[in-house]
Amino acid sequence: MFKLFGGLKQYFKLPDVVIDSPIFRLHNLFTTALLASCSLVITATQYVGKPIECIVNGLPTHPINTYCWITSTFTMPDAFQRQVGKEVAHPGVANDFDDEDAKKYYTYYQWVCFVLFFQAMMCYTPKWLWDAWEGGLVRTLSGGLHQSLVPEKDKEKKKKVLIDYLLHHCERHNTYAIRYFLCETLCLVNIITQLYMMNSFFDGEFFSYGLRVMTFSDQNQEERGDPMVFVFPRVTKCIFHKYGASGTIQKHDSLCLLPLNIVNEKTYIFIWFWFMILAGLLTVLVLYRALLLSAPSLRPKVFHWWHKLVPIEVAEALSRKTDVGDWWLLYTLGDNMDPLIYREVVSELSKKIETAASNSS
Repeated sequence: MFKLFGGLKQYFKLPDVVIDSPIFRLHNLFTTALLASCSLVITATQYVGKPIECIVNGLPTHPINTYCWITSTFTMPDAFQRQVGKEVAHPGVANDFDDEDAKKYYTYYQWVCFVLFFQAMMCYTPKWLWDAWEGGLVRTLSGGLHQSLVPEKDKEKKKKVLIDYLLHHCERHNTYAIRYFLCETLCLVNIITQLYMMNSFFDGEFFSYGLRVMTFSDQNQEERGDPMVFVFPRVTKCIFHKYGASGTIQKHDSLCLLPLNIVNEKTYIFIWFWFMILAGLLTVLVLYRALLLSAPSLRPKVFHWWHKLVPIEVAEALSRKTDVGDWWLLYTLGDNMDPLIYREVVSELSKKIETAASNSS
């Protein structure tokens, strides 16, 4: 198991260069690793263990297990409300009376591991796009300035290179910021899309899954029905037909145990809560970015709030004389430089921008 998850440990490391927000990383790194881990666990359980065990009289169990796994099993939805042990043998297991319309078939369990892996790739896509678009700009500009113990000569040289770049490329970073904000918006779109996909995957049962599980314990013992068993049944039925000795078709009705659904139900209840939390966080983040774009007066306050050593006068001057792209690049650089060096850089940059503006006027 340690070897199985060993390749995912890199996704939980803090990056040495920060080019995105914590919520962005929660979506791209933590959620990707979470879904990939779930996919690995279910894959191991499905293909190494025994995901299905069927009980049938007069036939070898291995072919029946294989048949019921590769086709589908079913329950009777109205039987979930009947009393187990008296009216039905197990939740959802009852006589179908050859009524095909009354059956609820389950085929998703064959695809869960693949769907989770696909979801993990969808969550990683915004990071892949942003890494490609960002191109290591912040790493290049902040290189060597993240520590205060830098030789004075080297520090001054690197500061000059950084300030010269920012001066000569002023008002040319709007695309840089817009692409990043677009990637954050893509994260929200991805989570909402995946919620709808999972709801469709589970026949419309996923949206209310977590809420029903939370209210399950508050119901009376005699009246409540476990919503996890309804979505992920542990005992189902399977019909197998074969020819008898005289050539007549024989019908074999079997009960099938699905131990894999014990893993599935716990996996998806955690995913439900995590996706709901993440959707809320991303919604707040996207609204916050929209506010920064539409209200320039907020930018110096935000700048000063996150970079305390930068005087509010310098933050206001930079926000007033630069576009949102330059502002965002400077804001990001502050997370990757020593605070004292960063204060010196932005203060000197502010003076030079003011001087250039007064000379041009």
